[in-house]
Amino acid sequence: MEDTQSRYLAGLRAGDRSVFEEIYKEYFSPLCHYCMRFVGKPEEAEEIVQGLFLKLWVKRDELQINTSVNSYLYRAVQNYALNHLHQQKIRGRFKVNDLAETEEPNSDAQGVLEEDELNACIRKAIGDLPEKRRIIFELSRFSDMKYQQIAEHLDISVKTVEAQMAKALQSLRHSLKEYLPLVFLLMSSGFFNK
Repeated sequence: MEDTQSRYLAGLRAGDRSVFEEIYKEYFSPLCHYCMRFVGKPEEAEEIVQGLFLKLWVKRDELQINTSVNSYLYRAVQNYALNHLHQQKIRGRFKVNDLAETEEPNSDAQGVLEEDELNACIRKAIGDLPEKRRIIFELSRFSDMKYQQIAEHLDISVKTVEAQMAKALQSLRHSLKEYLPLVFLLMSSGFFNK
């Protein structure tokens, strides 16, 4: 198995199309199945995995794989899926904003700018969390998974999930302290206190 992973990695870096096709054939379906756990829709899962393979081929010279190709692909699909869910959530908010703007033609442009700035700050604050903490936070907030489900999914204890969520929330509150009035609104809506 280790020899195969080494061959895959060397082949990718060398731009060997046959090795890439072999990796694609071996991993495409399992990665789609894995991605479905996050996104729930087969067509979205396939699109995400296709995007990963496209990036894998295009950026093969810049690949920084410190583990096996197998581990890299699964971790990448998880990150892609979580980013996809996050973007969907943001797009959903913008649709609501668009509806509000059509109902109120004289909407305050400053308010939209402030919301954009807050969304960017929230994305940055979440992105700055340590990887494990960020994944736990995103599974809880963007995939609507309960702590027990996250623990089972990541093969960790519920106590670890609780501790990581507490640290994530503390860190986010600190990072977003300039936006406390808006953060309090989000907190009251359940975003930070599930």
